Amino acid sequence: MKILDWYILKRYLITFSVMILMFIPIGIIIDVSEKINRMIENKVAFKDVAVYYAGFTVYFANLLFPIFLFLSIIWFTSKLANNSEIISILSSGISFNRFLKPYLIGASIISIGVLIMGFFILPKASEKYWDFRYTYLIKNQENIQSADIFKQLSKNEYIYVANFNVLSKTGFDVVYEKFEGNKLAYKITANRMKYNERTKDYTLFGYVKRNIGIQNDSFEKVEQKTIKLNVTPKDLTPTIYVGETMNVFELYDYINREKSRGNAKVDVYLVVLYKRFSNPISAFILTIIAVAVSAMKRRGGMGINLAIGISIAFAFIFFDKIFVNLAEKSSIPPIVAVWLPNVLFGILAYYLLKNAKR
Repeated sequence: MKILDWYILKRYLITFSVMILMFIPIGIIIDVSEKINRMIENKVAFKDVAVYYAGFTVYFANLLFPIFLFLSIIWFTSKLANNSEIISILSSGISFNRFLKPYLIGASIISIGVLIMGFFILPKASEKYWDFRYTYLIKNQENIQSADIFKQLSKNEYIYVANFNVLSKTGFDVVYEKFEGNKLAYKITANRMKYNERTKDYTLFGYVKRNIGIQNDSFEKVEQKTIKLNVTPKDLTPTIYVGETMNVFELYDYINREKSRGNAKVDVYLVVLYKRFSNPISAFILTIIAVAVSAMKRRGGMGINLAIGISIAFAFIFFDKIFVNLAEKSSIPPIVAVWLPNVLFGILAYYLLKNAKR
Protein backbone atom coordinates (compact mmCIF):
# COMPACT_ATOMS: atom_id res chain seq x y z
CA MET A 1 0.00 0.00 0.00
CA LYS A 2 1.12 3.52 -0.78
CA ILE A 3 1.40 6.43 1.63
CA LEU A 4 -1.91 7.81 0.32
CA ASP A 5 -3.69 4.51 1.08
CA TRP A 6 -2.35 4.44 4.62
CA TYR A 7 -3.30 8.09 5.09
CA ILE A 8 -6.95 7.54 4.08
CA LEU A 9 -7.28 4.13 5.77
CA LYS A 10 -5.91 5.48 9.05
CA ARG A 11 -8.35 8.39 9.01
CA TYR A 12 -11.20 6.01 8.08
CA LEU A 13 -10.62 3.70 11.04
CA ILE A 14 -9.70 6.39 13.56
CA THR A 15 -12.71 8.56 12.73
CA PHE A 16 -15.04 5.55 12.92
CA SER A 17 -13.58 4.50 16.28
CA VAL A 18 -13.80 8.03 17.69
CA MET A 19 -17.41 8.32 16.47
CA ILE A 20 -18.36 5.14 18.35
CA LEU A 21 -16.44 6.20 21.47
CA MET A 22 -18.25 9.54 21.41
CA PHE A 23 -21.80 8.27 20.98
CA ILE A 24 -21.78 5.13 23.13
CA PRO A 25 -21.16 7.06 26.41
CA ILE A 26 -24.03 9.37 25.40
CA GLY A 27 -26.27 6.35 24.88
CA ILE A 28 -25.22 4.93 28.26
CA ILE A 29 -25.88 8.25 30.03
CA ILE A 30 -29.36 8.51 28.51
CA ASP A 31 -30.10 4.88 29.44
CA VAL A 32 -28.88 5.41 33.02
CA SER A 33 -31.00 8.55 33.42
CA GLU A 34 -34.09 6.60 32.33
CA LYS A 35 -33.48 3.52 34.49
CA ILE A 36 -31.60 4.74 37.56
CA ASN A 37 -34.73 4.91 39.73
CA ARG A 38 -35.72 1.34 38.97
CA MET A 39 -32.15 0.13 39.59
CA ILE A 40 -32.14 1.82 43.00
CA GLU A 41 -35.58 0.39 43.84
CA ASN A 42 -34.38 -3.13 43.03
CA LYS A 43 -31.00 -2.60 44.80
CA VAL A 44 -29.03 -3.76 41.79
CA ALA A 45 -25.41 -4.67 42.52
CA PHE A 46 -22.71 -2.65 40.76
CA LYS A 47 -21.33 -5.85 39.19
CA ASP A 48 -24.69 -6.58 37.54
CA VAL A 49 -24.92 -3.00 36.27
CA ALA A 50 -21.41 -3.25 34.80
CA VAL A 51 -22.26 -6.52 33.04
CA TYR A 52 -25.48 -5.00 31.70
CA TYR A 53 -23.74 -1.95 30.24
CA ALA A 54 -21.01 -4.10 28.73
CA GLY A 55 -23.76 -5.95 26.88
CA PHE A 56 -25.57 -2.67 26.18
CA THR A 57 -22.43 -1.25 24.54
CA VAL A 58 -22.17 -4.13 22.07
CA TYR A 59 -25.93 -4.14 21.46
CA PHE A 60 -26.03 -0.37 20.89
CA ALA A 61 -22.94 -0.34 18.65
CA ASN A 62 -24.32 -3.15 16.47
CA LEU A 63 -27.70 -1.41 16.18
CA LEU A 64 -26.33 1.98 15.10
CA PHE A 65 -23.07 1.07 13.40
CA PRO A 66 -24.43 2.07 9.93
CA ILE A 67 -24.94 5.64 11.18
CA PHE A 68 -21.53 5.74 12.88
CA LEU A 69 -19.85 4.39 9.75
CA PHE A 70 -21.69 6.73 7.40
CA LEU A 71 -21.09 9.88 9.44
CA SER A 72 -17.41 9.13 10.05
CA ILE A 73 -16.70 8.65 6.33
CA ILE A 74 -18.64 11.78 5.36
CA TRP A 75 -16.87 13.76 8.08
CA PHE A 76 -13.29 13.11 7.08
CA THR A 77 -13.94 12.83 3.32
CA SER A 78 -15.71 16.22 3.35
CA LYS A 79 -12.67 17.68 5.09
CA LEU A 80 -10.46 16.22 2.36
CA ALA A 81 -12.73 17.77 -0.28
CA ASN A 82 -12.89 21.19 1.42
CA ASN A 83 -9.09 21.24 1.70
CA SER A 84 -8.90 20.44 -2.05
CA GLU A 85 -6.96 17.28 -1.23
CA ILE A 86 -9.26 15.08 -3.36
CA ILE A 87 -8.86 17.42 -6.33
CA SER A 88 -5.10 17.19 -5.94
CA ILE A 89 -5.22 13.39 -5.73
CA LEU A 90 -7.36 13.02 -8.84
CA SER A 91 -5.34 15.67 -10.73
CA SER A 92 -2.20 13.61 -10.18
CA GLY A 93 -3.62 10.92 -12.48
CA ILE A 94 -5.19 8.64 -9.87
CA SER A 95 -8.61 7.40 -10.96
CA PHE A 96 -11.66 7.63 -8.72
CA ASN A 97 -11.77 3.82 -8.51
CA ARG A 98 -8.16 3.78 -7.31
CA PHE A 99 -9.03 6.52 -4.83
CA LEU A 100 -11.72 4.20 -3.42
CA LYS A 101 -9.25 1.38 -2.69
CA PRO A 102 -8.34 2.37 0.92
CA TYR A 103 -12.01 2.96 1.67
CA LEU A 104 -12.88 -0.55 0.52
CA ILE A 105 -10.01 -1.98 2.58
CA GLY A 106 -11.39 -0.13 5.60
CA ALA A 107 -14.89 -1.43 4.82
CA SER A 108 -13.44 -4.98 4.68
CA ILE A 109 -11.92 -4.56 8.13
CA ILE A 110 -15.19 -3.19 9.53
CA SER A 111 -17.17 -5.99 7.83
CA ILE A 112 -14.98 -8.71 9.34
CA GLY A 113 -15.39 -7.09 12.76
CA VAL A 114 -19.19 -6.87 12.36
CA LEU A 115 -19.31 -10.48 11.14
CA ILE A 116 -17.33 -11.80 14.13
CA MET A 117 -19.37 -9.66 16.51
CA GLY A 118 -22.65 -10.89 15.04
CA PHE A 119 -21.56 -14.52 15.06
CA PHE A 120 -20.14 -14.79 18.58
CA ILE A 121 -19.97 -11.58 20.65
CA LEU A 122 -23.42 -10.06 20.08
CA PRO A 123 -25.38 -13.18 21.23
CA LYS A 124 -23.61 -13.23 24.60
CA ALA A 125 -24.01 -9.47 24.97
CA SER A 126 -27.70 -9.68 24.04
CA GLU A 127 -28.24 -12.43 26.61
CA LYS A 128 -26.77 -10.24 29.39
CA TYR A 129 -28.74 -7.25 28.10
CA TRP A 130 -32.11 -9.03 28.04
CA ASP A 131 -31.56 -10.95 31.29
CA PHE A 132 -30.90 -7.70 33.15
CA ARG A 133 -33.95 -6.04 31.63
CA TYR A 134 -36.21 -8.97 32.54
CA THR A 135 -34.75 -9.25 36.05
CA TYR A 136 -34.69 -5.61 37.15
CA LEU A 137 -36.31 -3.25 34.66
CA ILE A 138 -39.55 -4.87 33.48
CA LYS A 139 -42.11 -4.81 36.26
CA ASN A 140 -45.02 -6.31 34.36
CA GLN A 141 -44.72 -10.06 34.84
CA GLU A 142 -46.55 -10.69 31.58
CA ASN A 143 -43.50 -9.33 29.78
CA ILE A 144 -41.25 -12.03 31.19
CA GLN A 145 -43.63 -14.90 30.55
CA SER A 146 -44.64 -16.81 27.47
CA ALA A 147 -48.34 -17.63 27.54
CA ASP A 148 -50.33 -20.45 25.90
CA ILE A 149 -47.34 -22.26 24.39
CA PHE A 150 -48.10 -25.19 22.14
CA LYS A 151 -45.10 -27.00 20.63
CA GLN A 152 -44.67 -30.03 18.43
CA LEU A 153 -41.48 -31.57 19.79
CA SER A 154 -41.20 -34.36 17.23
CA LYS A 155 -43.39 -36.28 14.83
CA ASN A 156 -45.21 -37.96 17.74
CA GLU A 157 -44.67 -35.58 20.69
CA TYR A 158 -46.61 -32.47 21.69
CA ILE A 159 -46.46 -30.18 24.72
CA TYR A 160 -48.68 -27.41 26.02
CA VAL A 161 -47.64 -24.93 28.75
CA ALA A 162 -50.10 -22.32 29.98
CA ASN A 163 -47.34 -19.98 31.20
CA PHE A 164 -43.53 -20.15 31.21
CA ASN A 165 -41.42 -17.77 33.28
CA VAL A 166 -38.20 -16.78 31.51
CA LEU A 167 -36.18 -15.98 34.62
CA SER A 168 -37.11 -18.87 36.90
CA LYS A 169 -37.41 -21.36 33.99
CA THR A 170 -40.69 -22.54 35.47
CA GLY A 171 -43.81 -23.60 33.56
CA PHE A 172 -47.39 -23.94 34.80
CA ASP A 173 -50.31 -26.19 33.78
CA VAL A 174 -48.29 -28.57 31.63
CA VAL A 175 -49.72 -31.16 29.24
CA TYR A 176 -47.44 -33.58 27.36
CA GLU A 177 -48.78 -36.10 24.83
CA LYS A 178 -47.02 -38.99 23.08
CA PHE A 179 -48.58 -40.67 20.04
CA GLU A 180 -47.90 -43.97 18.31
CA GLY A 181 -49.10 -43.44 14.78
CA ASN A 182 -52.53 -41.84 15.04
CA LYS A 183 -53.26 -43.19 18.53
CA LEU A 184 -52.46 -41.54 21.82
CA ALA A 185 -49.99 -43.72 23.77
CA TYR A 186 -49.87 -41.73 27.00
CA LYS A 187 -50.53 -38.29 28.41
CA ILE A 188 -48.70 -36.47 31.21
CA THR A 189 -50.14 -33.50 33.12
CA ALA A 190 -48.55 -31.41 35.86
CA ASN A 191 -49.40 -28.31 37.84
CA ARG A 192 -45.86 -26.97 37.52
CA MET A 193 -42.52 -27.91 35.99
CA LYS A 194 -39.06 -26.61 36.83
CA TYR A 195 -36.01 -26.85 34.54
CA ASN A 196 -32.86 -28.22 36.19
CA GLU A 197 -29.88 -26.43 34.69
CA ARG A 198 -27.25 -28.91 35.86
CA THR A 199 -28.94 -32.16 34.80
CA LYS A 200 -30.82 -30.71 31.78
CA ASP A 201 -34.14 -32.28 32.82
CA TYR A 202 -37.43 -31.17 34.38
CA THR A 203 -39.03 -31.73 37.75
CA LEU A 204 -42.80 -31.99 37.39
CA PHE A 205 -45.02 -31.22 40.41
CA GLY A 206 -48.49 -32.74 40.67
CA TYR A 207 -47.40 -35.36 38.15
CA VAL A 208 -50.11 -37.51 36.55
CA LYS A 209 -49.40 -39.99 33.74
CA ARG A 210 -52.25 -41.69 31.91
CA ASN A 211 -51.27 -44.73 29.85
CA ILE A 212 -53.86 -45.43 27.17
CA GLY A 213 -54.78 -49.14 27.03
CA ILE A 214 -56.84 -51.14 24.58
CA GLN A 215 -59.65 -51.63 27.10
CA ASN A 216 -58.53 -49.96 30.31
CA ASP A 217 -56.26 -47.02 31.07
CA SER A 218 -53.67 -47.00 33.85
CA PHE A 219 -52.68 -44.01 35.95
CA GLU A 220 -49.50 -42.98 37.74
CA LYS A 221 -49.80 -40.16 40.27
CA VAL A 222 -46.92 -38.74 42.35
CA GLU A 223 -46.26 -35.42 44.08
CA GLN A 224 -43.20 -34.78 41.92
CA LYS A 225 -41.13 -36.61 39.33
CA THR A 226 -38.02 -35.73 37.33
CA ILE A 227 -38.09 -36.66 33.64
CA LYS A 228 -36.30 -35.81 30.40
CA LEU A 229 -38.26 -33.84 27.79
CA ASN A 230 -37.28 -33.02 24.22
CA VAL A 231 -37.67 -29.28 24.87
CA THR A 232 -35.38 -26.57 26.29
CA PRO A 233 -36.25 -23.29 28.05
CA LYS A 234 -35.23 -21.46 24.87
CA ASP A 235 -38.02 -23.29 23.06
CA LEU A 236 -40.49 -21.76 25.51
CA THR A 237 -39.13 -18.20 25.82
CA PRO A 238 -40.15 -15.12 23.79
CA THR A 239 -39.16 -15.37 20.14
CA ILE A 240 -36.95 -12.29 19.86
CA TYR A 241 -35.20 -13.12 23.13
CA VAL A 242 -34.28 -16.56 21.80
CA GLY A 243 -32.96 -15.54 18.39
CA GLU A 244 -30.73 -12.74 19.60
CA THR A 245 -28.97 -14.79 22.28
CA MET A 246 -27.73 -17.69 20.12
CA ASN A 247 -24.58 -17.72 18.02
CA VAL A 248 -24.97 -18.42 14.33
CA PHE A 249 -24.38 -22.18 14.62
CA GLU A 250 -26.81 -22.61 17.50
CA LEU A 251 -29.34 -20.48 15.64
CA TYR A 252 -28.96 -22.55 12.46
CA ASP A 253 -29.53 -25.82 14.38
CA TYR A 254 -32.44 -24.27 16.25
CA ILE A 255 -34.11 -23.16 13.00
CA ASN A 256 -33.80 -26.65 11.51
CA ARG A 257 -35.29 -28.16 14.66
CA GLU A 258 -38.18 -25.67 14.67
CA LYS A 259 -38.87 -26.34 10.99
CA SER A 260 -39.15 -30.07 11.70
CA ARG A 261 -41.59 -29.24 14.48
CA GLY A 262 -43.72 -27.11 12.18
CA ASN A 263 -43.16 -23.86 14.11
CA ALA A 264 -45.15 -21.10 12.37
CA LYS A 265 -42.84 -18.40 13.77
CA VAL A 266 -39.65 -19.75 12.23
CA ASP A 267 -39.45 -16.68 9.93
CA VAL A 268 -38.53 -14.56 12.95
CA TYR A 269 -35.45 -16.72 13.58
CA LEU A 270 -34.55 -16.69 9.87
CA VAL A 271 -34.56 -12.88 9.92
CA VAL A 272 -32.09 -12.87 12.81
CA LEU A 273 -29.87 -15.41 10.99
CA TYR A 274 -29.85 -13.54 7.68
CA LYS A 275 -29.14 -10.24 9.43
CA ARG A 276 -25.89 -11.70 10.75
CA PHE A 277 -24.73 -11.99 7.11
CA SER A 278 -26.35 -8.89 5.57
CA ASN A 279 -24.97 -6.38 8.10
CA PRO A 280 -21.31 -6.82 7.05
CA ILE A 281 -22.22 -6.31 3.36
CA SER A 282 -23.99 -3.07 4.20
CA ALA A 283 -20.62 -1.65 5.34
CA PHE A 284 -19.39 -1.73 1.72
CA ILE A 285 -22.58 -0.20 0.33
CA LEU A 286 -22.66 2.61 2.90
CA THR A 287 -18.96 3.30 2.38
CA ILE A 288 -19.40 3.77 -1.38
CA ILE A 289 -22.47 5.99 -0.89
CA ALA A 290 -20.70 8.12 1.74
CA VAL A 291 -17.63 8.65 -0.44
CA ALA A 292 -19.73 9.47 -3.51
CA VAL A 293 -21.77 12.01 -1.53
CA SER A 294 -18.91 13.74 0.28
CA ALA A 295 -16.06 13.65 -2.27
CA MET A 296 -17.51 16.65 -4.12
CA LYS A 297 -16.63 20.11 -2.85
CA ARG A 298 -19.93 21.92 -2.26
CA ARG A 299 -20.79 25.56 -1.77
CA GLY A 300 -22.48 24.84 1.57
CA GLY A 301 -19.37 23.05 2.87
CA MET A 302 -19.37 20.06 5.21
CA GLY A 303 -22.82 20.86 6.62
CA ILE A 304 -24.56 20.01 3.34
CA ASN A 305 -22.69 16.71 3.08
CA LEU A 306 -23.56 15.81 6.67
CA ALA A 307 -27.23 16.67 6.10
CA ILE A 308 -27.37 14.47 3.00
CA GLY A 309 -25.46 11.69 4.76
CA ILE A 310 -27.66 11.69 7.86
CA SER A 311 -30.78 11.56 5.68
CA ILE A 312 -29.48 8.58 3.70
CA ALA A 313 -28.28 6.76 6.85
CA PHE A 314 -31.64 7.13 8.59
CA ALA A 315 -33.43 6.13 5.39
CA PHE A 316 -31.33 2.96 5.30
CA ILE A 317 -32.16 2.08 8.91
CA PHE A 318 -35.84 2.95 8.35
CA PHE A 319 -36.17 0.65 5.33
CA ASP A 320 -34.17 -2.05 7.10
CA LYS A 321 -36.57 -2.04 10.09
CA ILE A 322 -39.68 -1.83 7.91
CA PHE A 323 -38.73 -4.85 5.80
CA VAL A 324 -37.68 -6.86 8.87
CA ASN A 325 -41.10 -6.23 10.47
CA LEU A 326 -42.82 -7.19 7.22
CA ALA A 327 -40.89 -10.47 7.14
CA GLU A 328 -41.89 -11.28 10.71
CA LYS A 329 -45.57 -10.39 10.32
CA SER A 330 -46.43 -11.02 6.65
CA SER A 331 -45.81 -13.49 3.86
CA ILE A 332 -42.66 -11.81 2.50
CA PRO A 333 -39.78 -14.36 2.48
CA PRO A 334 -37.25 -13.45 5.20
CA ILE A 335 -34.25 -13.61 2.86
CA VAL A 336 -35.93 -11.11 0.50
CA ALA A 337 -36.90 -8.74 3.31
CA VAL A 338 -33.42 -8.79 4.88
CA TRP A 339 -31.45 -8.34 1.66
CA LEU A 340 -33.80 -5.94 -0.17
CA PRO A 341 -32.50 -2.77 1.60
CA ASN A 342 -28.95 -3.75 0.62
CA VAL A 343 -30.06 -4.29 -2.98
CA LEU A 344 -31.92 -0.97 -3.17
CA PHE A 345 -29.12 1.03 -1.58
CA GLY A 346 -26.59 -0.92 -3.65
CA ILE A 347 -28.32 0.43 -6.76
CA LEU A 348 -28.21 3.91 -5.21
CA ALA A 349 -24.50 3.44 -4.47
CA TYR A 350 -23.84 2.50 -8.11
CA TYR A 351 -25.74 5.56 -9.38
CA LEU A 352 -23.99 7.98 -6.97
CA LEU A 353 -20.57 6.47 -7.70
CA LYS A 354 -21.12 6.77 -11.46
CA ASN A 355 -22.21 10.38 -10.99
CA ALA A 356 -19.25 11.17 -8.71
CA LYS A 357 -16.75 9.94 -11.32
CA ARG A 358 -17.98 12.66 -13.68
